[in-house]
Amino acid sequence: MILLKDILYKVTIESVVGSTSVAINNLEFDSRKVSLNDVFIAIKGTVSDGHQFIKKAADQGALAIICETLPENIVNGITYVQVADSHKALAIMAANYYGNPSEELKLVGITGTNGKTTVSSLLYQLFKKAGLEAGLLSTVKIMIGDAEFKATHTTPDSLTINKYLREMVDAGVEYCFMEVSSHGIHQKRTEALHFTGGVFTNLSHDHLDYHKDFAEYRDVKKSFFDELPKTAFALVNVDDKNGVVMLQNTKAKKYTYALKTYADYKAQILESQFTGQLLKINNQELWVKLIGGFNAYNLLAIFGTAQLLGLKELEILQIMSTLNSVDGRFQYLISEKKITAIVDYAHTPDALKNVLETINSIRTGNEEVITVVGCGGDRDAQKRPVMGNIAASLSTKVVFTSDNPRTENPEKIIEQIETGVPAEHYKKTISITNRKEAIKAACQMAQENDIILIAGKGHETYQEINGERFNFDDFKIVNEILIALNK
Repeated sequence: MILLKDILYKVTIESVVGSTSVAINNLEFDSRKVSLNDVFIAIKGTVSDGHQFIKKAADQGALAIICETLPENIVNGITYVQVADSHKALAIMAANYYGNPSEELKLVGITGTNGKTTVSSLLYQLFKKAGLEAGLLSTVKIMIGDAEFKATHTTPDSLTINKYLREMVDAGVEYCFMEVSSHGIHQKRTEALHFTGGVFTNLSHDHLDYHKDFAEYRDVKKSFFDELPKTAFALVNVDDKNGVVMLQNTKAKKYTYALKTYADYKAQILESQFTGQLLKINNQELWVKLIGGFNAYNLLAIFGTAQLLGLKELEILQIMSTLNSVDGRFQYLISEKKITAIVDYAHTPDALKNVLETINSIRTGNEEVITVVGCGGDRDAQKRPVMGNIAASLSTKVVFTSDNPRTENPEKIIEQIETGVPAEHYKKTISITNRKEAIKAACQMAQENDIILIAGKGHETYQEINGERFNFDDFKIVNEILIALNK
């Protein structure tokens, strides 16, 4: 039996109407899911305000209502708890409800614009290969030991996080690696979680449809490190100027990594090919399967994190040399006609630039680089012309196409991307709205040894158009097209 007063422990309460000494069933912030004796937490979201559904929750049998503003009509027999911040209250209540599972394992949060999925996923891979029980909360999937579950958000809601963490603890998981998004931090989804460590990868233009400006975006990321306990570690990339900012007010033990500047963990790229790269990490050489400077940073973050969690250097390096790329992150195939097709999640200007610069640094210069790229709808429109500029400037040919247009007109999105193309590069670009046709066109253009980059969707196996999701897998589609063209 769980009492309401027990799960309200540490919640900042402004007023209470009714008794908190009542046994409750589940916690819900979606009024449609409320049933008898549940607690409904009214959240002010970006699309709708949960306070509008308090009556509906009461009608469906809610025993208690948690809200920032008390309703005018108080129903007898229902407990109303007014709180200062419903998002924060939900996070604390969710942790209490599931018995604060984050305190029973070593939880490491990875945040930054790019690299979160790769770092968290490869840490999970590494610890599993080291014979340790590990869990993963990522954009791509959720793992509890060897059991896989579908992910819907980069950082799930507080109830989902704590539910999975409890399942991990019950399954004997010792370490969990979790992507921490700016949305998740801002909406207090990580509140009340006990982190053993935090990792900062980098910061560049993204999510400015949600955050009012870059400074707010940076400060939201920083707040994650501000809240780390003194028992935790904070590991940051100091080649990114924002790395030092992340450490300014943290109580955690401070550690740094870099390729270009002095740091606790250092790496150097000695050789780079499409099949991998030779790195020197803390004066030890190793060959890894992941390529590019951006992955050198990711691997360095993994190395530092694993050491800070107690693994031995030699064991870490040995396992790192066996790690495989994450789905949709520089995932490539080579066709019978020796055309290289690369699928990458690069959906930000910085990520696209990193991938294209990596391709250009490895190729001989005799091949063409054909980029297929678009931008998501209902998201940060400011980055669209920037993406167009980068694609056109660093590719031989470009096919602008649809990504996940969502509720926007895909042709309008493409037009906005095209405004960033410099005049001298305009002739090398074409636009094909249908993404499959765009990929097919790129494959038809490609000759022996040419390179096709399909950017923006990576691991996603769907395309979202007018609120409906259609099956769409970039890697599967380009493979099928190249096989068909070989016949």
